[in-house]
Amino acid sequence: MTATLNPPIIVDLGKTSRKRIRQLKKGRGKLLDDVQDVLNEVTASLGEQADDKQLVPMVLLYRAKRKKGNRGGIIPALF
Repeated sequence: MTATLNPPIIVDLGKTSRKRIRQLKKGRGKLLDDVQDVLNEVTASLGEQADDKQLVPMVLLYRAKRKKGNRGGIIPALF
């Protein structure tokens, strides 16, 4: 019997607030609903193949590093 590997499904949840990320970690909120919607779509697309499989979502979160620079302080005057 050969194992068939399905390609991983990557979902870009887009830029989000820290509050929504905290809610996702606690198992609630809009982001969790989005992840559950994707799992339902994948299960439906697999059809009978999904009957004997357990799908485990992997959610990776990242945040862009802040750019260093002027953050609203005194603007240097050019002479």
